[in-house]
Amino acid sequence: MSARSLSSRAIIGEFFLRLDQDLAGTWIPGVSREFQSDQESETYKWLGMSPAMREWVGGRQPRGMRANGITIPNKKYESTLEVTMDEIRRDKTGQVMIRVQEQAERANAHWASLLSTLIINGESTACYDGQYFFDTDHSEGDSGTQSNDITNDITTTTAPTASELQASILLATQAILGFKDDTGEPMNENAREFLVMIPVPYLGAAATALGATVISQTSNTLMALGSLGGFTYKLATNARLTWTTKLAVFRTDGAMSALIRQSEEAVKIAAQAEGSAEEFNNDRHLYGISARRNVGYGYWQKACLVTHT
Repeated sequence: MSARSLSSRAIIGEFFLRLDQDLAGTWIPGVSREFQSDQESETYKWLGMSPAMREWVGGRQPRGMRANGITIPNKKYESTLEVTMDEIRRDKTGQVMIRVQEQAERANAHWASLLSTLIINGESTACYDGQYFFDTDHSEGDSGTQSNDITNDITTTTAPTASELQASILLATQAILGFKDDTGEPMNENAREFLVMIPVPYLGAAATALGATVISQTSNTLMALGSLGGFTYKLATNARLTWTTKLAVFRTDGAMSALIRQSEEAVKIAAQAEGSAEEFNNDRHLYGISARRNVGYGYWQKACLVTHT
């Protein structure tokens, strides 16, 4: 590979060629909904508000937004790649381009990183109702006390059998279907599609538990094509999870999701390359990517955590 082929134009072109922001094949859009932002932070006051139809007696009874809400500040993220002039001059095997490709892959994985941290911290971080996202005593208005942090007693917590995992998945599904809003109305009665998120050691048992007849690999997601009473499940093996005794089930077919992806500025790239002061002073090129975004908790009623005890 010649030095000419490693011009900044070629490197930037390779980055965007590799940068695939289509998340459709991953678990990310199943557990989160994206909202665009145009300011420093966004406040979501509509969470928890879902008025049901009622008999029209005595005029309309409008309901406004919540007095409080969840505020998600946008944060700026960056990644900067250094390529020395010696590396450009000596590159014969495409090693520089491999580093560029890896930088693009890291950019693609950023949403997964942010959301995984959010999920892992769900038992210790508050959501819109003031309770932890995964908690045993959620309560709003006429909902009664509800739990999306449940347990299942099994033989070996770190190595469940397929039948034990199946029981855990069904317990979580049952909990999600039963959740009510602040008026006492079911929130998930039309739920039919779910995503089961597991740590890597659970993979074999989980695939068997879902009765998969076909498993197709798409990015980091295994899609188990099984059905139960009209329900369908996708299996997401999340290597970022630190869990050893837990799994989570998410409803994926509602208008709103368990988590929020907030994007103010998409990934962009800037370079200090040919003819720059960086090249003159330090004999290197810099390729920096950046984005403004953040994540937050949406509806806790769209998710259920199962801890094996």
